[in-house]
Amino acid sequence: MNSTIIVSIISGIFTIAAVIINTKASNEKVTHKLDTQQAVFETKLDNLTSEVREHNNFARRMPVVEEQIKVINHRLEDLERENQGKSS
Repeated sequence: MNSTIIVSIISGIFTIAAVIINTKASNEKVTHKLDTQQAVFETKLDNLTSEVREHNNFARRMPVVEEQIKVINHRLEDLERENQGKSS
């Protein structure tokens, strides 16, 4: 074989090896970045879920508080009427 062909084959083999190594390293970096982003996303999702649960609990309790306020207002009105009846 001609020495030029042998040098070309060896150069090609090294080039392919370099491409494979670079691709593998790049893939590992991308995988690491995706893992990090996934962890951040999951943390944010957990925080959001917690806030939604807290809001839902508040939304469940609010009608009870509103009903209690109505009862208190009626009691105050009754006391005011009663007080006005005594002062007249």
